[in-house]
Amino acid sequence: MILNETLQAQIINRLRIDNPWWVDKKIDSYFDKMKRRLYLELFYPLVKNISLRRSIILMGPRRVGKTVMIFHCIQRLIEEGINPNKIIYISIEVPIYNRISLENLLLLAFESLGKQNETDGFYIFYDEIQYLKDWEIHLKTLVDTYRGIKFVASGSASAALKLKSKESGAGRFSDFMLPPLTFNEYIHLKDLNSLMIPSTMQWGNKTIDIHTTFDIRRLNKHFLDYINFGGYPEVVFSKEIQADPGRFIRSDIIDKVLLRDLPSLFGITDVQELNSLFTVIAYHSGNEFSYENLSRESGVTKDLIRKYIEYLEAAFLIKIIHKTDMNAKKFQRATSFKIYLTNPSLRSALFQPIMASDGEIGNMVETTIFAQWIQRENNNIYYSNWKQNRKMGEVDMIGLNVAKQKPEWAVEIKWSDRYFEHAGELKSLLSFMETNRLNRAIVTSIEKMGIREMQTVTLQFIPASIYAYIIGKNTIDQKQQLLGI
Repeated sequence: MILNETLQAQIINRLRIDNPWWVDKKIDSYFDKMKRRLYLELFYPLVKNISLRRSIILMGPRRVGKTVMIFHCIQRLIEEGINPNKIIYISIEVPIYNRISLENLLLLAFESLGKQNETDGFYIFYDEIQYLKDWEIHLKTLVDTYRGIKFVASGSASAALKLKSKESGAGRFSDFMLPPLTFNEYIHLKDLNSLMIPSTMQWGNKTIDIHTTFDIRRLNKHFLDYINFGGYPEVVFSKEIQADPGRFIRSDIIDKVLLRDLPSLFGITDVQELNSLFTVIAYHSGNEFSYENLSRESGVTKDLIRKYIEYLEAAFLIKIIHKTDMNAKKFQRATSFKIYLTNPSLRSALFQPIMASDGEIGNMVETTIFAQWIQRENNNIYYSNWKQNRKMGEVDMIGLNVAKQKPEWAVEIKWSDRYFEHAGELKSLLSFMETNRLNRAIVTSIEKMGIREMQTVTLQFIPASIYAYIIGKNTIDQKQQLLGI
C-alpha cells in the first residue's frame, strides 16, 4: 500500500505521541502509577529474552490489563538499560493505521527515529492486533525477516488470536494468556497482603506451605467484593464503576464480545440468541446443565447451543467442567455438565451484586473457586455425580489422574460453617472417598479452619476465601517454577 506524504506525516506524528519514552525516557505517568499485576513476573521474562526468536502473543478477555502490562514491560526494559529509542509501541486500533501493514508501520517508526539502517535489538509491541486482517501472516513474515527484533503482539479477541496463532504461527509464536484477576492478585493490588499470614498445613506425610489470616471476617468482606467486582483491575479501584457495574462490564466487555467479536469471528447472525444463552448460563453459573434444559430456558435449538457454548468458551467467558461417576470414571456419552463463568463479577454486572446471605452465594463461591483453578494448564478438573446402586451423590471438584483414571484429590465447596461440627453429614464426599480410597479431602467453609478426623479419612476445613487465595498464589508460583524464575 503506497502512502501519501500527508498520511505518512500523520502516522509518524501519532507514533511519537504513543511513544513518549523516545523523548522523556519513561512511560506516561498514568500507566506508571498503576500497580503491577503479578502476572507481569511471568510475562516479562518472555519479552526480555531476545534470543528466543518467537513473537509473544499476549491474549486475554477485554479489560484485564493487557495494554497496561505492555507499558509496564516497556518501563522495565528502560530501567534495565534498553535504549528507549529501540522500543516501539503501535496500537493497531488507531483509525489512521487502518489497512496499513505491520511492516509499513514499523518502517515509518524506524524513519521517525532515524534508524532505517539499524534494526537489530529492537522491541516492537503491536497492541490490539486483531484489528488488522490476516495479522498472523503479517507477523510471521516479520519474525522471519527481522531476526534481530523481538516482536510482541496483544489482542482481546482471544478466540481468534489463539486459533490463528496455532494455524499460522507454528514455531514462530508463543501464546501467553492473561486471565481476569485472581483473588491473590486482588489482595496484592489492594495492598492487603498484611492480612495474610504465611503458615503450613499437614497433608498426609507432607508439610505444605499455605497462608491464613488474622482477620477472617475482614478477608471475607474483601472476598465478597472480589466476587462482585474483582475480575478487572479498573473496576477494583473505581467506586463509580462499582456503583453501576453493568454500565462498564456489560457494555464495554460482555456486549462487545457477544455483539462484535464472536459474530465477526464465527459468522453468527442472531446475536440475540447468543446473548439469551449467555444470560441463562451467567445467572445459573455452577449449575449442572444439559443441552435440553439450556434449549428450554434460552429458546435456542440444541444444535446451535453446542456451537455457541464452544464459542463462549473460546472467548474465555465460560468454562465447561465434565463429570465422572462414583468410581471417578468418565462418561462415554455424558449428556450433562457444569458451566462456570471464568470471572464471577460477570454475573454481578448482568444482574446485581450478590450479598453473603443471598441464596445464590453458594454457587458464586463455587464459581470463584473454579475461576482460580481453571487458570492452570492441563488441570484435569472434574466433578463427580452419580445415580447408581440406588445411591445418589455429588462431589464438587476432583483432580483426576487421567492416565490411571483415579482421583488424586477432592474438594467439597461450602459456604457454611455447619459441617465443621457435623462432618458426618457430608455423605456424598465420604462415600466417594471410601470408594476411591482417598484418605484426605478439603472442605471449604465461611470462617472455620481445622481438621476433622473421621473413622478412616481426614477432612481439612479451610475458609473459602483463604482457599481461593492459596490456589491463585500457588498457580503463579508454579508457573514461575516452570519458567525457572
